[in-house]
Amino acid sequence: MTEQWNWRVAAKCGTTDAEDLFVVGAQQREAKLFCRTCPVRTECLAHALDEGIEFGVWGGMTERERRALLRRRPDVDDWMDLLTDARTAHYRRETADTPQP
Repeated sequence: MTEQWNWRVAAKCGTTDAEDLFVVGAQQREAKLFCRTCPVRTECLAHALDEGIEFGVWGGMTERERRALLRRRPDVDDWMDLLTDARTAHYRRETADTPQP
């Protein structure tokens, strides 16, 4: 049996007070900025979408933004697959567009 990587171990909020991500109003903007440099932002957002987490900033999105995304994409059954595939495709395109020396 292979051990599965736990994205939570690499989460930036794991080293700080995660309560700062469960805020309302204008404070959510600061929480979203905090998430911007997290190395597992995609996995965090996918987890919140797949699990229907209603509160807090997850993966750089507020609960309102996540609800809107879920309404726009009711066809998505597995956000983790969709978002990791999109990230992989993005980096492939970025690499292909980079001029080689």
